[in-house]
Amino acid sequence: MQESTNDMPLEERFAFGQNWSKFIANLSPEQIGDARSSILARFPDGLEGKTFLDIGCGSGLFSLAARDLGARVVSFDFDPNSVECARYLKERFHPGDDSWEIFQGSVLNDAAMADLGRFDIVYSWGVLHHTGEMWHAMENAVSRVAPGGSLFIAIYNDQGGYSELWRAIKKLYVKSPEWARTLLCLMTFFFYEGRSLLIQIARLRNPFKYLMNRRQQRGMSIWTDVRDWVGGYPFEVAKPEAIFEYCRNRGFELDWLKTNGGGIACNEYVFKKKTV
Repeated sequence: MQESTNDMPLEERFAFGQNWSKFIANLSPEQIGDARSSILARFPDGLEGKTFLDIGCGSGLFSLAARDLGARVVSFDFDPNSVECARYLKERFHPGDDSWEIFQGSVLNDAAMADLGRFDIVYSWGVLHHTGEMWHAMENAVSRVAPGGSLFIAIYNDQGGYSELWRAIKKLYVKSPEWARTLLCLMTFFFYEGRSLLIQIARLRNPFKYLMNRRQQRGMSIWTDVRDWVGGYPFEVAKPEAIFEYCRNRGFELDWLKTNGGGIACNEYVFKKKTV
């Protein structure tokens, strides 16, 4: 599957794949276990024998987790470096496995998406809003869910003017030299994490040890997430009710929802597709 003519050129985007390459270089067994647990928390019956489509596979960590849990996995990403990350994990943990397919492609490529067929689980965590055409990407994602199957997505919350400010910051990031990018990330990190660090200091605890020991949900890492957040451009947002209405109109029922309390992070959704 190839990219779509609607895709924004790679040089105008945040280099997600480069960020993920640094992340998987230090991937630990505990992080892989956390990724598996995060999937099982949403699908407690397990993934054994199910088909799993990972749209925008990024580091490949959740494709790996799904494969570890017994799913037949198809992974793709627009960014060639992300594709290489997934291939690296496959070669490391599931070499020669015919039940895990990986390739480069775009969720905006209508014909190629249709050729993939339908899946028991379509997974796209924090990806569709980085395509430059979020609702187009949503349409192609929901169309790949088999009757009775599930759609697991995470989409940035719409905060109106605050979201517009962050869109401008992200666009600035991708146009800036590396030193300016690092500065933007550090400023963001200390703005959001400064309170926790000050509490550790006030309690006479080592703040650096706190950061080193802090475990991120889903097996992620703090600095990878900071760079992803500050630099993640293109960038679109949606209110929970907009996502709910969109999926309901396409034959889905909301199975699970986790909002971020009106904050800047992603709202997470699991939708179930009706069988009739």
